[in-house]
Amino acid sequence: MDGRISKSEMKEKSQKTKCQPLSPHNVRDLVDSVDAFLFDCDGVIWKGDTLIDGVPETLETLRSMGKKLVFVTNNSTKSRSQYAKKFYSLGISVTVDEIFSSSFAAAMYLKVNGFPKDKKVYVVGEEGILEELELAGFTGLGGPEDGKKTVLLRPNSLFEHDKSVGAVVVGLDQYINFYKLQYGTLCVRENPGCLFIATNRDAVGHLTDLQEWPGAGCMVAAMCGSTQKEPIVVGKPSTFMMDFLLKKFNIATSRMCMVGDRLDTDILFGQNAGCRTLLVLSGVTNISTLEDSSNHIQPEYYTSKVSDIPKLLR
Repeated sequence: MDGRISKSEMKEKSQKTKCQPLSPHNVRDLVDSVDAFLFDCDGVIWKGDTLIDGVPETLETLRSMGKKLVFVTNNSTKSRSQYAKKFYSLGISVTVDEIFSSSFAAAMYLKVNGFPKDKKVYVVGEEGILEELELAGFTGLGGPEDGKKTVLLRPNSLFEHDKSVGAVVVGLDQYINFYKLQYGTLCVRENPGCLFIATNRDAVGHLTDLQEWPGAGCMVAAMCGSTQKEPIVVGKPSTFMMDFLLKKFNIATSRMCMVGDRLDTDILFGQNAGCRTLLVLSGVTNISTLEDSSNHIQPEYYTSKVSDIPKLLR
């Protein structure tokens, strides 16, 4: 047993469960039925570098009740240690072991699948991916450094790329340019067996506190267009990260609750794994999107922000 519930059980559960607002009448049942809360970060814990109101109290309340807290983010720009520093800078104490980022997931995917150490990894992304690759023992190329490079589109000019690159990892990249796209495309198309890995496919994200910005899905889509291939996605809603959570904490997914602000990543991730789900409306998803007839992803519960949990418990 790996802690998961079967697909038929999940289907039966979803048919019985109607999305409902978190309230004083149901919050205690939810909290008591859960041993671990999995939190998304952008739009749930913070927006950009601004902490969302009531987060520290919420985390302290849940810890005091003996709940395990895990932070599962699709944002690959930082490594786990860099995220731990960000939490600390915002006045929250979180250990590296409590953080599961898509940058870490990309490195772990290569590790568990026996990616050869003599092969290199080209990164269309930022420092977080490069750092996690290095910690896993792999050689990464590209990243922010290649964001400064340009191409020469002239007769008889050949764009050279490293033939020993065995994987291209694409994530959120504010330094993306034509050079990186050409490099990654050549590796995927011309290097035999080269893997095309996406950290995630989020369309947008709250990279600042006031507005949404293009997400990793834009960078991944560009590579899909030029390579004519679909990537291996390691972040939410893929359950790849859940495999590590199950091994590390040995808690059944039915005793976990995924708390997130996105239906197509966070809530779907929780549902795919058989977790309880709580949507917060402090990030990407608003109430009109949730209630729209075209939306078929329904969380178990929804509320305005995570600080509603301790308020409702009182």
